[in-house]
Amino acid sequence: MNRTIINTALALLSLLSGVLGDSLTVLRSPPYVTFQDGQWPISGEKVPDLVALTMGFSIREDLDWPGLAAGSLFQRPRANALIVVRGLDTLDFQKNISSYPLENPVPFTLDSVANTVHTLFADSTPVVLQLAPSEERLYMMGMANTVFEDLPVTLQQIRGRLSQDGSVLTSLPLISLSRNNEADLLFLSEVQVLYDISALLQKHKHLAKDPAPDLYSLELAGLEEIVRRYGTDSPQYADATRILTSALQKFADDVANVYANNAVVEVVTVKTFEAPLTRKSRSILQISNQGSLYNLAYKYDYDYAVIFNIVLWLMIVLALAVIVISYNLWNMDPGYDSIIYRMTNQKIRMD
Repeated sequence: MNRTIINTALALLSLLSGVLGDSLTVLRSPPYVTFQDGQWPISGEKVPDLVALTMGFSIREDLDWPGLAAGSLFQRPRANALIVVRGLDTLDFQKNISSYPLENPVPFTLDSVANTVHTLFADSTPVVLQLAPSEERLYMMGMANTVFEDLPVTLQQIRGRLSQDGSVLTSLPLISLSRNNEADLLFLSEVQVLYDISALLQKHKHLAKDPAPDLYSLELAGLEEIVRRYGTDSPQYADATRILTSALQKFADDVANVYANNAVVEVVTVKTFEAPLTRKSRSILQISNQGSLYNLAYKYDYDYAVIFNIVLWLMIVLALAVIVISYNLWNMDPGYDSIIYRMTNQKIRMD
């Protein structure tokens, strides 16, 4: 009886931690990428590894997390889209695959996944888009430079886009949100970016036919400004949450439609990060070893142990082969073991 009560209490605590804490929500995933039902927490620093595994890539350390089941060896998603929303711990989506509590919400980026995409598909044209509108942080690679050429990315460009026809200012019910307030405009600017990316993806559906997988990473901080200015009990916060939930749901549907349900879409909601993230836009082709005047490579890399073992054991096998062959040649009887000398001796006797 006591054990039953304890187990029930632990289950309720786990459920409350998943509902009230920061969360990772999977909005879309193909049938061959299986997310298990459960309230297993995942650390914020492990999110890039999770994204890499869903795309079929290997990671340096095993991800000890039961939420993701083993996937197919012959199928991989055509795209992965990760949206980080700052300012609240959870969003109430009507349609989602599963949701998990997020613990240790440290800042993270998908640079490692972008590097893997570039390394494995250097001869193809993958789409890699990493964007944080509030910080004007942007990185594009491959076909993204063509597809999103006209995408407004700076705050000034987005403000100009809001004044044009078909913007969210005219298509969405703002209710308590004001187009004259700086915090409201920042939030609406990020929503506009989501809608513009969806429109461009619908226009370029040929992206799904490219053999290289595509990667999208967005960080939205506009809701954090809404909370800072109005608070979580304000009507502005309620309206902003409703608008953002609808925009993210539409974005997930559009991505799944473009890639024929072969895309994974995740949303990470974080009330606040434990440490600030400072990151400048850069090219993943840039050498990180800036301290070397001669542009030298790293002394060690990820494949060092593999290459070392291959070279070591190949040398040992070759050395043993040379020793065995030399020993047998040294102790060989030319008249008995060698067919050349045997034929020569017979010819001499016949003569």
